[in-house]
Amino acid sequence: MNFQFSDEQLMLQDVARKFALEEIAPIAAAHDASGEFPLATIRQMGELGLMGIEVPAEYGGSGLDAISYVLAMIEISAADASHGTIMSVNNTLYCNGLLKYGTEAQKQAYVRPVAEGRAIGAYALTEPQSGSDASSMRIRAVRSADGSHYVINGKKSWITSGPVADFITLFAVTEPAAGAKGISAFLIDTSKPGFHRGKSEPKLGIRASATCEIEFTDYICPAEDLLGKEGEGFKIALGVLDAGRIGIAAQAVGISRAAYEASVAYAGERKAFGQSIGSFQMIQQKIADMKCRLDAAYLLTLRAAWLKQQSLESGARFTTEASIAKLSASETAMYITHQAVQIHGGMGYSKEMPIERYFRDAKITEIYEGTSEIQRMVIARMETGLR
Repeated sequence: MNFQFSDEQLMLQDVARKFALEEIAPIAAAHDASGEFPLATIRQMGELGLMGIEVPAEYGGSGLDAISYVLAMIEISAADASHGTIMSVNNTLYCNGLLKYGTEAQKQAYVRPVAEGRAIGAYALTEPQSGSDASSMRIRAVRSADGSHYVINGKKSWITSGPVADFITLFAVTEPAAGAKGISAFLIDTSKPGFHRGKSEPKLGIRASATCEIEFTDYICPAEDLLGKEGEGFKIALGVLDAGRIGIAAQAVGISRAAYEASVAYAGERKAFGQSIGSFQMIQQKIADMKCRLDAAYLLTLRAAWLKQQSLESGARFTTEASIAKLSASETAMYITHQAVQIHGGMGYSKEMPIERYFRDAKITEIYEGTSEIQRMVIARMETGLR
């Protein structure tokens, strides 16, 4: 792994940092309070190339690499985790699967507008009764007698960007008797009849990242909108999640860095008993532990991104490293934001400062795209070969 970033990577990092500080940070608290989806800034991010970083230029993206994506995600998430979530879904959960399995026509129709920020993408795997056990999904896609289309019926839940998504990668059962091998992936145009959105979920954190239940009632999906082949859906879903977990790790690093930097500044400014609280050993211990965990999470995330990039040529899996990065970074985010609240005391509990928002936003990184418990199971199974 090369620890020296390229000029292109550093340039994108600078673009993301400048935009995050000037455009996102000033509106983050207001959007958190209202829960309003930040469509205007998301459109701007698309214009800057941040919504399709690894997407080739011929499909409207920046044509950069996985490390560039991680560096940019950290900067955006340090300003606001909600923007980071929307960016993550567009870049990895939505675009990655399409780039690998999509036809040329599908890429032009479904990737380009999302990568350019003109449309919002989403990823629909979870159902009301199947979260971690995704293979037990019930939503059905039945192929017509003439093979021209599929009729889709059923529900999905906890769909990030669901309330505003223009296009969705949907996973549905096409062959019930085949279990996980009977799941297929479809590209959904939400403007078509038969697609319905439920109420937006009232969430603890990442409140400006809209989430809802979606339902299909006799939705007609043309056969040409099948992604990959019938029965490949679960394989596509798991592969996309490997990439998505790197994005969530980067998001967690961004939240952690913001909370850490705020704590270091506050420890130097806040006075107690005639001196800065940063001179007290207990505060110093917290700062030291926060810094060690932050750097470890950052490096593990970069390693996973580097291996993902290498896999494009080698074909090697990076599942273990992606899960390690996601597990470590998400638990680090919870630890650091918790310590940040302690260091800030009463002000850490007040909405006058962003610390309590960092704390609330951090929690979801331990849950979505595979809980910490699932990450531990994935790592153990990959290491031991046992199931």
